[in-house]
Amino acid sequence: MPLSTQPSGSGEPYVLTASLDNARHLSSLLRAVHFRDHATCFATANGIRVTVEDAKCIQANAFIQAEIFQEFSVQEESVTFRINLSVLLDCLTIFGTSSLPGTSTALRMCYRGYGYPLMLFLEEGGVVTVCKINTQEPDELLDFDFCSTKVVNKIILQSEGLREAFAELDMTSEVLQITMSPDKPYFRLSTFGNAGSAHLDYPRDSDLMEAFHCNQTQTNRYKISLLKPSTKALALSCKVSIRTDAQGFLSLQYMIRNEDGQICFVEYYCCPDEDITEAE
Repeated sequence: MPLSTQPSGSGEPYVLTASLDNARHLSSLLRAVHFRDHATCFATANGIRVTVEDAKCIQANAFIQAEIFQEFSVQEESVTFRINLSVLLDCLTIFGTSSLPGTSTALRMCYRGYGYPLMLFLEEGGVVTVCKINTQEPDELLDFDFCSTKVVNKIILQSEGLREAFAELDMTSEVLQITMSPDKPYFRLSTFGNAGSAHLDYPRDSDLMEAFHCNQTQTNRYKISLLKPSTKALALSCKVSIRTDAQGFLSLQYMIRNEDGQICFVEYYCCPDEDITEAE
């Protein structure tokens, strides 16, 4: 790849370098969590996590494993910085969002460390563009503490099932009510919109259901305005894991397979609605 020969320049060595033959793999994942302008990036030897939060109620994480990159190197135990995600996406798609058949935008990403900009070297058709994006002090992020031992209910669903649900349910409703239970209705999605109540049930033996592990009946409501950003990830995904803990916190983990067959994950955490009233 031409960009692998880019000189590292003088001065301090890069604490993070990463190369991709196709920058679209990265931009499509980042677009799935792009509901706020700024994101916090964490890089370790395992890969990069990009986190976006809003109002301390919802958090989205895009996980880009090290194996996705053709070259990936982190010189410190962890590298963290805040960046304008809108600007980063603009730079990644500087050659346009739809490449000609057989062409792709190659990317080399370099970061010298605290106080330095993130450097992007993008090459398509022999043309190289260099972008420098200022980085900022990272914010302290929420810890939803969603370890597997605290999960009460978990199902894995083929994404088309959830896509159909969002298309059929009444999105004039302020909340989406989720019921997960070891007994009927097993998995139910409900809305309470202008046209009245709507319910969609999935039996545990549904063809769309890949795994069903429910230990107790839980009914929680979540603001649809908080869940809407996750539909970007849903549109890209092939499977979704839906988990809740004892407090009703929701985890939506989307499995996304890129055009090269590589697997990445986008995860959304959402607080239950504090203004919950009795189910209608």
